[in-house]
Amino acid sequence: MFLISDITKEQLKVVQNLAYQIWPVAYGEILSNEQLSYMLKRFYSLEALEGQLNGGQQFVQISDQNQPIGFLAYEVNCDNTNMTKVHKIYVLKAYQGKGVGKELIDFATSKAKQNEQKGLFLNVNKYNKARFFYEKLGFSIVKEEVIDIGNTFVMDDYVMMLKF
Repeated sequence: MFLISDITKEQLKVVQNLAYQIWPVAYGEILSNEQLSYMLKRFYSLEALEGQLNGGQQFVQISDQNQPIGFLAYEVNCDNTNMTKVHKIYVLKAYQGKGVGKELIDFATSKAKQNEQKGLFLNVNKYNKARFFYEKLGFSIVKEEVIDIGNTFVMDDYVMMLKF
């Protein structure tokens, strides 16, 4: 059985450590090493994570026998849309396909419904196989988005939505 628990500012190192383990596996065939390194530094430095936490994102970890195996960052009523955004959802490769990601999405869904939201939305890289996981859970593509993240790099994403 997996345990989901809140991550405080003092525990953000857990998120950083997991990201540095998961991202090279998740994006190694999609992004150049340079972009991968740039994005990890930009989005997963402790300062960046603290800024995201202070900006309204809520972080949780999922653990197996007290070992963190994944994390979720979500934001209720993101941009005043009455929708909850899943900013981040990552699970160690060894735990993928075992229901861990679904538990995290179910957790985000529960939090969204508690806050009377209309649904969840997220961005996923167009070439990330996770897209099919989200589709299996009922998400659908609502638009494409190319986001300039600096240093000549972009994120080439689908925006996916799950309406309640």
